[in-house]
Amino acid sequence: MEISVIAPVYNEELNISVIYERLSKVLSSISNSYEIIFVNDGSKDRSLALVQELSTKDPHIKYIDFSRNFGHQIAVSAGLDHAKGDAVVIIDSDLQDPPELIAQMYEKYKEGNEVVYAKRKTRKGEGAFKKLTASIFYRMLSKMTSINIPLDTGDFRIMDRKIVDVLKDMPEKDKYIRGQVSWAGFNQSYVEYDRDERMAGETGYPLRKMMKFAMDGITGFSNVPLKIVSWFGFMVSIFAFITILYTLFSKFVLNNTVPGWSSVMISVLFIGGIQLIAIGIIGEYLARMNANIRDRPLYIIRDSNIQ
Repeated sequence: MEISVIAPVYNEELNISVIYERLSKVLSSISNSYEIIFVNDGSKDRSLALVQELSTKDPHIKYIDFSRNFGHQIAVSAGLDHAKGDAVVIIDSDLQDPPELIAQMYEKYKEGNEVVYAKRKTRKGEGAFKKLTASIFYRMLSKMTSINIPLDTGDFRIMDRKIVDVLKDMPEKDKYIRGQVSWAGFNQSYVEYDRDERMAGETGYPLRKMMKFAMDGITGFSNVPLKIVSWFGFMVSIFAFITILYTLFSKFVLNNTVPGWSSVMISVLFIGGIQLIAIGIIGEYLARMNANIRDRPLYIIRDSNIQ
């Protein structure tokens, strides 16, 4: 198998036929030895039925059907586990990332780059809030990690088989695949493009999932939050020590100690707030450690036509 394409699917019945036609056209222009793996991540619409129908007509079409919704990154991981191609492409099924760009990415891959990712020049159809928060997150993550995670990129990329094998050996449950690819190293390049609006349907990444995705990226590739907690603890200790000295000085030297409810409450609330923040950050890391210790299956497959 020369090339595999992994396309996670979550309620994409309006996009299935279009992405199939566009992917088939560009892949057949590259090679006749290809496969398109649709990973149905617990869709509630007719996405799975449409993919199964395509698979009966076209032997290039493979599908994996999850027992429930496990999440985008897990769906991509399942595709990586079952892809047979020497080169593997990850692309979303909402058609915001143009399948036609795969041909250009494949050319750069054949030049000797083990990873070629797509870098967004513009992002159409997204609100100012999402653009701003995404920009802040990626730049903050870049500053916080010791590895170079490219800015303004998603999971849309082509990778050599050796990269896929490295990713399959990474055991963590809370996946952040673009960070894992950057961590793996190798020769990496990019092509730029203008990201389109979603063709149809609603996004599968509401704010709640975006926040979790951001937390997975930060906790998976940076210890900076833990270091911030340590510095907060150090600063609060200094503040508390100075307050104690001032209290003793006022009592034994100035003799003007008037009970102050406000100052006590401010001190208690300030220190308590810092403690709660610290406990929350540490808890995020512990929760991820706990998920890996339980070692449950990453996903459960209900049905598949992959042999």
